Amino acid sequence: MTPDIEAWQSWHPSLVASRLAGVETPWYVAGGWAIDLHLGGKLREHEDTEIAVPESRFAEIAGRFPELAFFAPAGQGVLVPATPEALAEHHQTWAMDPSADVWRLDVFREPHDGDIWISRRHESLRRPYGEIILRTPDGIPYLSPDVVLLFKAKHAREKDQQDYLAAAPHLTAAEREWLDRALDLVHPGHAWRSR
Repeated sequence: MTPDIEAWQSWHPSLVASRLAGVETPWYVAGGWAIDLHLGGKLREHEDTEIAVPESRFAEIAGRFPELAFFAPAGQGVLVPATPEALAEHHQTWAMDPSADVWRLDVFREPHDGDIWISRRHESLRRPYGEIILRTPDGIPYLSPDVVLLFKAKHAREKDQQDYLAAAPHLTAAEREWLDRALDLVHPGHAWRSR
């Protein structure tokens, strides 16, 4: 039995980073937490903690959490065990803590070509992991804010708009240019494209 899809008691990114210390696989905190880590403070509450890893290297990450059970969200509130077939169909992997009957972590398994990240939104968007993975002063890896905002642009929910308004003034010229080009490809005419 899996817990309710709303039963989230996520681990803080610092706990995740301590559990993943020393892994060879490139990984990073994604989503709203990445914006908070980039800006150096907690801007808002987060429903979950999301990290991302190269899809073919998920096993090394999962191996660091032997007490968790992994499931693939299959849509419309349905979760299925993370079998090879389910992993091939869905890019997300939720980690359940059976002892507490709650979700702890959401792992995105991302397309890649060796050490090159490939966007799920448009396969022509490719960057070296060394370029998109930034680190906090205490070493927590997180996704570059320009890439985070590209993913958030799809839905532009209230929390995504909050994250955009907080992060946009801090983008470097190169990050702003990349985000604008990526928005042109993925979401032409998006309001977040710089004027």
